Amino acid sequence: MAVENSVLSPRPDSLSLPVEDKPEAAEVSSSAGVFNESEELGHVVTTEAPPSPPVLAKVNRSFQSKMAEREAQANQTRKKTQGAEKERGRFGWARTRRKRQRYVEKNGRCNVQHGNMRETYRYLTDIFTTLVDLNWRCSLFVFVMAYAVTWLFFGAIWYLIAYCRGDLDHLEDETWTPCVNNVNGFISAFLFSIETETTIGYGHRVITDQCPVGTILLLLQAILGSMVNAFMVGCMFVKISQPNKRAETLVFSKHAVISLRDDKLCLMFRVGDLRSSHIVGANMRAKLIKSKQTQEGEFIPLDQTDISVGFETGDDRLFLVSPLVISHEIDAHSPFWDMSQAQLEKEDFEIVVILEGMVEATGMTCQARSSYLTEEVMWGHRFSPMMSLAEGFFDIDYGAFHHTFEVDTPSCSARELSLAAARLDAHLYWSISSRLDEEPTLAQQGSKQAEESGPANGKGGTPTFIVGEMTHVSSALPIQGELNGSVATDQLVCEA
Repeated sequence: MAVENSVLSPRPDSLSLPVEDKPEAAEVSSSAGVFNESEELGHVVTTEAPPSPPVLAKVNRSFQSKMAEREAQANQTRKKTQGAEKERGRFGWARTRRKRQRYVEKNGRCNVQHGNMRETYRYLTDIFTTLVDLNWRCSLFVFVMAYAVTWLFFGAIWYLIAYCRGDLDHLEDETWTPCVNNVNGFISAFLFSIETETTIGYGHRVITDQCPVGTILLLLQAILGSMVNAFMVGCMFVKISQPNKRAETLVFSKHAVISLRDDKLCLMFRVGDLRSSHIVGANMRAKLIKSKQTQEGEFIPLDQTDISVGFETGDDRLFLVSPLVISHEIDAHSPFWDMSQAQLEKEDFEIVVILEGMVEATGMTCQARSSYLTEEVMWGHRFSPMMSLAEGFFDIDYGAFHHTFEVDTPSCSARELSLAAARLDAHLYWSISSRLDEEPTLAQQGSKQAEESGPANGKGGTPTFIVGEMTHVSSALPIQGELNGSVATDQLVCEA
């Protein structure tokens, strides 16, 4: 191979094949058609005829041209596959970036399921909360079954009493006094149970005073029926009045943005309330969900880090009448202090935002949640304004609630931006200090030169003042050297 490289000519940069020369009035083909150039007409005539296929000619290619063509094809194939090449692992295996599983969905639902719970009896100790937490299908089923079971249970007992006393055998005997009048079967006993528990009392079926067992059962069913009514109606009332649906009208922006605000990088997102009834005492919180490993080697999955949104200054307490942009200043205490735009694209985290407040109509506490993944954080963007002043009121355009636009934002981290600003401030400080230190020397030089030039020029001369590196010649009346020195010093101070 070394011999071949020494003998053969240098490899050409591009592959070119010999082509026979054609006359000037040749046809020039293009994708739109065939262009015919004519010297006599002096213009180009375009025809829509399809281009003719190229004529294949036998070309004698050397070894160098073949090698160049082969390398060009290899480079072209490498460029095509370079864009689609996946990230390689430690052993060269291709691996794709796995999409992060959300900890909190965009609608606020927590994506967590509890399994392998052995102490399920704890749910029965708080049966009321358990029934309230059930979905509507199960809640309605429990509601219907609670009434149906009690009606059937007491209906069966009323039928058993009538059967044991022999009331069913003396239906035609007018001298017989039954326990309950007009109870001649299970269906009639079931209807009497419903009338007793719901306190309907149609008057056709009534208990007599000849049945003490029936009197006790009537009292027991009335008390138990009241308890069932209170329990089930209370569960349904609490479930209906839950403020979970109130959170449906509390909206968060689809994306979070990072841009400059007052020369500081800030993480921002927007929140709004669609209802005219406001949230009283609205409070905003934010959490960073990210797995980490401690210095001792302990792995903490889904570690929660607090993101300050104005707790120290009170900016986290919102007056949510119109949509607001919540800002988190990226400072030294922020978890994004060392994160740049390039590093943001490689990170894997989730930002959970929580809005809490009291519903003005019901007085119950409401909580709305949302989250932002890494790909939902846009660097160098800002939210579009959506408020305008109309005649007598402020108009809110919710069509621009999720809109953002690009702004000039440095791609470095907040730490690097702070260091650059500190260097600039230090440079200006030392520049001004060194300039002020040079002022007495410049003033002495100016006064000395004015004193030396004064006697030589006489009274009608034009004194010269030296300010810094510039020389000013005054055309005014002659001035004494002491006055010249003071004027030069004032000019130096103004220039500094």
